[in-house]
Amino acid sequence: MFQIHPQLLKDCVVVGRFKLCHLLMMNDRNFPWFILVPDRENISEIYQLNKTDQVQLTRESCYLSEKLAQRFKADKMNVAALGNVVPQLHIHHIVRYTSDPAWPGPVWGKLPARPYDKQGIRLMITKLKQVLAKELAFH
Repeated sequence: MFQIHPQLLKDCVVVGRFKLCHLLMMNDRNFPWFILVPDRENISEIYQLNKTDQVQLTRESCYLSEKLAQRFKADKMNVAALGNVVPQLHIHHIVRYTSDPAWPGPVWGKLPARPYDKQGIRLMITKLKQVLAKELAFH
């Protein structure tokens, strides 16, 4: 049975579900940072998904990137599947600005995480609902 990796659950807030992927929000208000996790067991790489799931993952990732870029007025979207710490396939979608404190480098390890409070989480989910409600089933 599929389960989201415990480290992702520790670091993130579960937001909702696309057709294939769970949408998580990194609990770090330094950056608008979201993660797609395909609902498939024992997958660590995109190529391990069947062809139909590969296409669906690409659709969901592109859709999420476009909507996040529009909603948060991104200068650049960083999209990456690293998996060096968490082996379960997950795709980071990070809204970047040329003025952010990590620019132009990666966000990992640049700043200590600043967790959202309950109101901050509600506000971010409200922002997501404004742009993703058509495709995402919210928790």
